[in-house]
Amino acid sequence: MAIDLGYWTPVYGGFLRNVRDEGRMAATWEYIREVSVTADRLGFHTTLVPELYLNDRKGTDAPSLEAWSLSAAILAATDRLRVMTAVRPGFHLPAVLAKTVSTLDSIAPGRVALNVVAAWWAEEARQFGGVFPAHDARYAQASEFVSVLNGLWEQTPFTFSGDHYEFEDTIVEPKPSSHPVIFAGGESDAGREAIADFADAYVMHGGTLDEVRANVGDMNARSERLHGRPIAEFGMPAYVIVRDTEAEAQRELERITTVDPDSPGYASFEQFRQNSNLSLELSKREYSVGTRGLRPNLVGTAEQVAERINEYADAGISLLLIQASPLNEELERIAEQVFPLVPQRSLVGTR
Repeated sequence: MAIDLGYWTPVYGGFLRNVRDEGRMAATWEYIREVSVTADRLGFHTTLVPELYLNDRKGTDAPSLEAWSLSAAILAATDRLRVMTAVRPGFHLPAVLAKTVSTLDSIAPGRVALNVVAAWWAEEARQFGGVFPAHDARYAQASEFVSVLNGLWEQTPFTFSGDHYEFEDTIVEPKPSSHPVIFAGGESDAGREAIADFADAYVMHGGTLDEVRANVGDMNARSERLHGRPIAEFGMPAYVIVRDTEAEAQRELERITTVDPDSPGYASFEQFRQNSNLSLELSKREYSVGTRGLRPNLVGTAEQVAERINEYADAGISLLLIQASPLNEELERIAEQVFPLVPQRSLVGTR
């Protein structure tokens, strides 16, 4: 099986909660532009731009970049890269967001995707005035939010009446050139059922091969029951460490996973655990990079990492979202050493 190789945009200036200094990585447009142009040149397929108004990696008082303005800049600075921007319905008006997406598509036709996130951070919602209902209600809101987006992209004018939103004869023009792929993620039964209904694609936290196979099978079964088709794409983030020897890679792993409970991001990690209905207990080692990025164990030589990525492709992952530090240099290394060993979906038939 083939897989698309993408990466996670570090809006918070780095991925490592236990490491204060990640070299040149910083929450600045200058660095993100450099990474984006490099990734586009190297042939990375998609970047996920997370939407966080507070910095959950380096501490809430540290800088972080806003997702939607950043996505517009990334799309304008690149030629091929697909930009998957996260959106939390509790922070957006769906008609305004539909207009924003249509405008971004006019900048970069066919290169805009969404990751609809039900949100988990109560403190962030309090500070920024976001709507933060109970867990299952957030997925019900997300489902209605996507219904509005789809309606506004398909009909003019559009009228809608639901539990969360009401619109009468609303016009969004121009329409996107093609329907943006809508990703979403969640682990509770209510979340999975809602996502199988409203999303095109599913993005999960990092997991073992057995966990991924179970997730793929479950979500495909739900989608087949609801729509008569499987999920279009399965995405997964993973923190990648590629070194010349396995010993070197393991030393780097040890360096970044020495947990400091006094690190600035630890409080947000505890809120994430409390406000999320997770299918497995997070370890403090996994806290070190977030999104359970170390769980896939993409650590070793290029050959070892490529073999593991190919196993995840066989398990059903179609989009790998790489995290690494320092990101720009590691994307160069991964493209040079790992790309030739991994069949890529977007390049099938073009080599």
